[in-house]
Amino acid sequence: MAGLLALFTAGFLGIINETIPAGLLPEMAKSLGLSESVVGQTVTVYALATAFTAIPLNAVMKNWGRRTVLVSALVAFTLANAVATLVSSFTVILVARFVAGVGAGLIWSNLGGYAARIVPAKFQGKAITIAMAGTPVALSLGLPAGTFLGDAAGWQATFGVVAVASIALIVWVFLSLPDLPGQAEGGHVPVATILRTPGVRLLLWVVAGFMVAHSILYTYIGPLTVDSGGGSQIEWVLLVFGVAALLSIWATGTYVDPHHRQLIIMSTAVLGASAFVLGFTLLNPVILYLGVAAWGFGFGGSATLFVTAGIRAADTDGVQSILVTVFNLSIAAGGVFGGLLLGGLGVISIPWVAFAIMIPTAIATVAGRRHAFPHWPKAA
Repeated sequence: MAGLLALFTAGFLGIINETIPAGLLPEMAKSLGLSESVVGQTVTVYALATAFTAIPLNAVMKNWGRRTVLVSALVAFTLANAVATLVSSFTVILVARFVAGVGAGLIWSNLGGYAARIVPAKFQGKAITIAMAGTPVALSLGLPAGTFLGDAAGWQATFGVVAVASIALIVWVFLSLPDLPGQAEGGHVPVATILRTPGVRLLLWVVAGFMVAHSILYTYIGPLTVDSGGGSQIEWVLLVFGVAALLSIWATGTYVDPHHRQLIIMSTAVLGASAFVLGFTLLNPVILYLGVAAWGFGFGGSATLFVTAGIRAADTDGVQSILVTVFNLSIAAGGVFGGLLLGGLGVISIPWVAFAIMIPTAIATVAGRRHAFPHWPKAA
């Protein structure tokens, strides 16, 4: 259990590292003398680093011990956040964010497999669930707490706390996790083979649309909150999102096996509907909270749903590295696209564009009934 909780914390830090600028965006922009759309690219750079390095780095490090890979990722987190704590150069901070994103790619590509290998076979499902639970907890508690800390002590103090937490976790990992060997010879399935599998490409298109829409909203939720009249309530908005996401994770874990297709259709429909509601958020702050709650519930279980769909469609967990890449390319695209929207059309354009993206995404999800998102178990 100590080892599983160490993996849980690694996943927690992975999400905190990726999303923390979203809660600190107004303060960071003011401190650095830049626009919020420019500072929002700290999320984009992190996501691009994860997307472009996950597959090649894992190929290079496939024979390394799993603990060594995990510690390498945590060292990257430590260094990147220490730099962000101590410097005020936006260029240097972007480089640091890239380094942190490289570490995240290593974590997300190995977390589930590591958890499954340190327990008996009959407990593998529970082990993976514990290890991956760091994601919803970070969304529901960690990010709002980091935003509160940023308001109280400054945004750089938040990065400093994450750096210290990364050092502590390195010690914990050495004490609690075995350095399991890397991938066995012959166990690798080529990416091209996975992409030719029926249903996989449609699944990846759905993931891309879903995550671009989510990223546009999430990266710029700070400016949307301010313009809605929410003022400095970003911490509470993020908390509402996180609690709703946590409820979604619980519901997904309970019903994913018998109702996977229904849940994934519902997830895309709810995310689209929440973007529609957020399009009216300037009318009343209450609408903001209602839209964010629906958005969190639609998003929270999505990673489990998409990873499950990918493994079932491809019949190999090798699809996870491809999913990591698509997830993060989409997050990066959302950050860039959202920044252009914010600078060009204003903040209210963001939820409406997210809604427009979700229309074809939801249609593709419903259409993928044969291979990408079939009823499970598949009919003979």
